[in-house]
Amino acid sequence: MESKKKSIKRYGLIGKNIEYSFSRAYFKQKFENENLNDCSYENFDLENIKLLPEVLKLEHISGLNVTIPYKREVLPFLDTLSPAAQKINSVNTIKFEPDGSISGHNTDVYGFQKSLFERVANPPKKALIIGTGGASSAIAYVLEQYGIEFSYVSRNEGANTYQYHALDDQIIREHLLIINASPVGTFPNINQAPDLPYQALTNNHILYDLIYNPLETKFLKEGKKRNCTISNGLKMLEYQAEKSWEIWNQ
Repeated sequence: MESKKKSIKRYGLIGKNIEYSFSRAYFKQKFENENLNDCSYENFDLENIKLLPEVLKLEHISGLNVTIPYKREVLPFLDTLSPAAQKINSVNTIKFEPDGSISGHNTDVYGFQKSLFERVANPPKKALIIGTGGASSAIAYVLEQYGIEFSYVSRNEGANTYQYHALDDQIIREHLLIINASPVGTFPNINQAPDLPYQALTNNHILYDLIYNPLETKFLKEGKKRNCTISNGLKMLEYQAEKSWEIWNQ
């Protein structure tokens, strides 16, 4: 029994208040479907990032995902970063290298790119990114790669940023791709939505919400009412999870 326990490869998620996270359920199902009986996936719900070293030192840890609010706070604990993670200053995947070092990666980039282009073959050339956290940096990275001009939307002032109160119908009409990279509208706050002039939306708009719970947020419902193309974040999460698995097992 003891030898079997020692052979288990432990994977997990670093975050805060993550009891109902996507990752644990996804990987549990994956391990069952693929008969990966030597793998487990668990949540490491940390009250403070200073507790991270305790997790990094656990036995048989083979790979970790990272979610809010620690995608940027984990960086000082890592030895190296992939080019994308370094560029966007955000990590959602941690790999334990054969030489004992710890590397950081960002698979949100892959997940967003793949899910967006599956839904929309030719995205508009101007976009708004709602939110300025770690996820928004991954979105911006993808848009840059494809020559899509973008601005952020935030409550706070910043470079290349519209504050909510400054948004008007004209700005919305000029930006036909709108991505919600903020947590606004996540369960249980399903009656909330980013404060946008939704009346300016048209059937030429594409609304993409990184939220997956609920599958149709109020943000997406507002777009649906106006015949916009809409997409939630479920496919992005699935793709980023599979990319994480690929990185851990390279």
